[in-house]
Amino acid sequence: MKKYISLLFVIIATNFYSQNIIDVYCSDDTCSHSVIDTEMLVIERWDTLPQSKFWKTVINTTKDSCIINIASSRTILATINQELWFSQTEDEKKQFKDSINKYFCLDTTTKLYVTTGKKEFYQIQEVIPSIESAIEIFQDNDVDPWFAQSILLIESPAQLKYSSVGAYGPFQIMKRVARTMGLTVNRYVDERKDFKKSAFAASQLLKTVCIPQARKILCDVDDIDPAGNELWFKFLVLHVYHAGARNVGSLLSQLEEPLEGMELIQWMWKNEYGNFKNASQNYSQIAIAAMLTLNEIVLSDCDYILENHNFNAIEN
Repeated sequence: MKKYISLLFVIIATNFYSQNIIDVYCSDDTCSHSVIDTEMLVIERWDTLPQSKFWKTVINTTKDSCIINIASSRTILATINQELWFSQTEDEKKQFKDSINKYFCLDTTTKLYVTTGKKEFYQIQEVIPSIESAIEIFQDNDVDPWFAQSILLIESPAQLKYSSVGAYGPFQIMKRVARTMGLTVNRYVDERKDFKKSAFAASQLLKTVCIPQARKILCDVDDIDPAGNELWFKFLVLHVYHAGARNVGSLLSQLEEPLEGMELIQWMWKNEYGNFKNASQNYSQIAIAAMLTLNEIVLSDCDYILENHNFNAIEN
């Protein structure tokens, strides 16, 4: 496993985005890569939320362990050996959960989830080499490269697998969407597996559909017009990327009072409507956890950081 040393912060600024890009070098000096800094997650305290802590634990826990957590908040209560958990009958599992509720003085109706560790799936370390290429492609298409890194970390990291609904490639794009974004997908060719073409298609989808639709949804809900670089707005865009604008819009139409910022995203984590269900709720939670994990990998062996260098890209 390679270790990385963070040596340089470069601030990229355009009329579309302002990002800190960290140049990271392998400790054995055999390679270097660039990643997006995730400092704002800590500054805005997204890392303190129980959902973020939960998914960070899941990402860093191997599949031989299960994490017992409160379904509504993802608060972690305990862990149990995976083999032991699945060897129990349904009645034994229920009795075990009841004993957990009793031990923590929870209401007897409190719903508990038992989630298997997913470290083997979220191969964060292996994603690092591809992030730099994605950043460049997104920048060339005037799309915030923060989205490139986030999606790569969430969607089949460093793996090319089909999802249960047919999404494929490093950015997990559906066939119909891929074709709309200019990719060839038929019985002979599937350009979704081509990293550069898939990255451009993802950036184009965000640019022409997800970001505009996220703005429209907010306008329809309560005439909210974000600047576009707020983290909470980016998380909303990620939900549109994953669940689709119609499903996100339908969910937000159920708001009893206008919300924005972190409060809105937390509300989405706890509410379902139509096809916006558990997997959709989890999407931005996993993004936060994956980015925090990436940051730890990159900075864990940091010997020093050079002074910031301001770089102003040419505005288009």
